[in-house]
Amino acid sequence: MSIRKHQVVDLLKSIQTGDTAPLSYINPNKYIQHNHRAADGLAGFGALIASLPAGSAKVFTPRVFEDGEFVFSHTEYDFFGPKIGFDIFRFEDGSIVEHWDNLQERPTGANPSGHTMTDGPAVATDLNKTLANKILVEAFVEDVLVNGRMQRLGDYIAGDNYVQHNPYIGDGLSGLGKALEAMAREGITLKYDTIHRILGEGSFVLSVSEGEFGGKHVSFYDLFRVVENRIVEHWDTIEEIPAFGAEWKNGNGKF
Repeated sequence: MSIRKHQVVDLLKSIQTGDTAPLSYINPNKYIQHNHRAADGLAGFGALIASLPAGSAKVFTPRVFEDGEFVFSHTEYDFFGPKIGFDIFRFEDGSIVEHWDNLQERPTGANPSGHTMTDGPAVATDLNKTLANKILVEAFVEDVLVNGRMQRLGDYIAGDNYVQHNPYIGDGLSGLGKALEAMAREGITLKYDTIHRILGEGSFVLSVSEGEFGGKHVSFYDLFRVVENRIVEHWDTIEEIPAFGAEWKNGNGKF
């Protein structure tokens, strides 16, 4: 594991342990925060942690990846309740200078196919295919999720070999189809509007998007595993984006 990956894992774990040493990985003069609950800078990070009930936080990071100046992680939290989160950290001159995240409440139990939101493979393979896999995932999100060309699903996804970790959807194209039909019956909208970022390391690619779910303005973080030019596995979180107001502790926006 690279030094930057270790630093991110240690920093996240410090939320649980209270260890202050990993705070040294953050640039004390420049830390731009995109979590609306925290203000910029080390002081903002510290204030958020201090607001937690003593001894309540739990942190476990099963996946961490690196793409240029970015490190992105997939973490199980108990942080004001059980959650699953993706975190993105940007490094500059050896220090962390910016942070984005996306958190979703963690349901109890498994999804219709018996998977949790974080189980499955955790180590990137095919490191020489990072760029090709990022291009494939961006094309899938743009083609199918943004433009709604559902008939193209089979061009990107590995049929019923597709493993799904969304807590409400089963494996395979059949599981996805059933979920979409159920949402349509209930009048639940699912719409991706804008792709903000595509990050990857080998077989793992994270897309960061904005759109609407159930009539709410949300951010979609989708982690895909790609094998032989097909998407074979998917993890995600969806978080509502509050309107700018008193709830925002910074003015940097979600993306």
